[in-house]
Parts: sequence; C-alpha cells; structure tokens
Amino acid sequence: MAMATGNHSSPTAPSLTIAPRRNGRLRWALAGLALILVLFAVFLSPLRSYATTGASYGARVACSCRFVGGRDLADCTRDFEPGMELVSLSEDVQERSVTARFALVVSETATYREGWGCVLEPWK
Repeated sequence: MAMATGNHSSPTAPSLTIAPRRNGRLRWALAGLALILVLFAVFLSPLRSYATTGASYGARVACSCRFVGGRDLADCTRDFEPGMELVSLSEDVQERSVTARFALVVSETATYREGWGCVLEPWK
C-alpha cells in the first residue's frame, strides 16, 4: 500500500516573537531594586549591631537615671549621646526596669538590682 504524499494543512502555531521593549524604565527600576536589596544584605549585620549597641546603652543609662538618680524617664533622654533620637524608652516600675527600642529593630532591657545598679538582661 502506497502512502500518499502531499501537504497537509495544519493550524499555524503562534509566533514566538519577543515584544519590543516599551520602555527602559522597568529595567532601571528592577536594577535599582536589586541594588537596594544587595546593599541591605551587605549592611544589615553592621546596622543591627549599631542598633543593639544603641538600645543597650539607652536602656542602661535610662535605668540608672530613673532608678538610681530618681529622675523622670522623660528627663533621662537628655543623657543620651547625639544620634540616639531613634531610641525610645519605656519603663516597668514594678520590675524596676527600662526597655529601650531602636526603631522597631531591636530592644534591650536593663533592670535595677540592689547592690549592682542597673544590669542589662542577658542576650538571647
């Protein structure tokens, strides 16, 4: 039996052409986002270390100011070094402790202990 040869019509496949780039803005935006993410990853550890140091210092100084010096907690921020404006304070009068938070990144607590003064809580 002989096979018939010839052109059989088949549906045309959609062409896979790449659409021309409409604008280079998207490419620049993605490159900028990638750069920001890389910089964030590189500087995250040092920034977290500075935040921990600032919060620890703030908690220790404010605890001493409040429970050793007997001053108001709001007045204790005057003892902070320049650049510590992002450190916020809260106190627990019953526990005799002060917690310092650095811009929602890290928080540290110092507690007054008789004979020892204000001591930072152990790091986890």
